[in-house]
Amino acid sequence: MLLDLTGKKILVTGIANNKSIAWGIAQQLRAAGAELGITYLPDEKGRFETKVRDLTAPLEPSLFLPLNVQDPAQMEAVFAEIKKTWGVLDGLVHCLAFAGKDELIGDYSATTAEGFARALEISAYSLAPLCAHAKPLFSEKAGVVTLTYLGAERAIPNYNVMGVAKAALEASVRYLSAELGPEKQVRVNAISAGPIRTLASSAIGGILDMIHNVEEKAPLRRTVTQTEVGNTAAFLLSELSSGISGQTIYVDAGYCINGM
Repeated sequence: MLLDLTGKKILVTGIANNKSIAWGIAQQLRAAGAELGITYLPDEKGRFETKVRDLTAPLEPSLFLPLNVQDPAQMEAVFAEIKKTWGVLDGLVHCLAFAGKDELIGDYSATTAEGFARALEISAYSLAPLCAHAKPLFSEKAGVVTLTYLGAERAIPNYNVMGVAKAALEASVRYLSAELGPEKQVRVNAISAGPIRTLASSAIGGILDMIHNVEEKAPLRRTVTQTEVGNTAAFLLSELSSGISGQTIYVDAGYCINGM
């Protein structure tokens, strides 16, 4: 059986620019035949909308919608449009994460309550209400994919509160998998990608050192690309992964197996 997503309707969140892992995922989903819905983070000057619209135009998305997951009304509007235009949802890609720079430097114990709540709300909690809105629209054997990182289970310099958020996200994957699986065989999984230079990762101090460390120590002696993560996401949203749910799949050139 070859990977084929022809006719599948999949919503992709989190594209910021051509360095985004979400962009790599969207490209591979489209290459496999999926029909895409794309969301962008709205801002007052409309800069993100223009940038993401121009970038994703070659993918011919049938939905292009604003989505700030801290705005419940906006989230509800996205799924109302999906119901109106598509009537069904075959896949949901969650590539949303944020932490303030102050929360990614210095001592973790110095994390403010406000910074902690914001990071957890956007990076972890947001998956739950997205799935809640999508639940009545999910087709049989639909799939959900989110992005995590090794910092969820190991202490990574300058990752701090984001590591805690990713740990919560991975736990959410398991609970959502248990919730969504019985009725329609909906599968929920996470991809733990190796460090990639993106807009989000540029806020992490020493990101280039992290990448070079992977290149030196990973079994494949390199880091990974957006395309490789996209390939795994396409697999997880296809029939080829019909028996996989609640899992964290590592796409990190094997780096996570190392003891030192």
